[in-house]
Amino acid sequence: MSLTQLDPELLEQTQYQPPRRYDVILHNDDFTPMDFVIDLLMRYFRQPMDAATQIMLTIHHEGSAICGTYYKEIAETKVTQVQQHARNNGYPLLATLQPERK
Repeated sequence: MSLTQLDPELLEQTQYQPPRRYDVILHNDDFTPMDFVIDLLMRYFRQPMDAATQIMLTIHHEGSAICGTYYKEIAETKVTQVQQHARNNGYPLLATLQPERK
């Protein structure tokens, strides 16, 4: 039996669904210095200086910003790395993840 002879509903149910991706979000606070956030964006999200500065300004002015979009396990790792680095340096920076906005 070829694929063209199969029930279309069955084919639709068995279509490959790519893994869900997640946005990593940094949130503004009154304690974490802007230079630290820029360094974090460059280090963990591989943003160039200009892009990191723009993202930091968005975080500062709007309260949060998406820093990158990854598969779930990678997004969780990024959140953990960012928060550990911030805590190790005495800052309360909050990083979260949410399903990708399309």
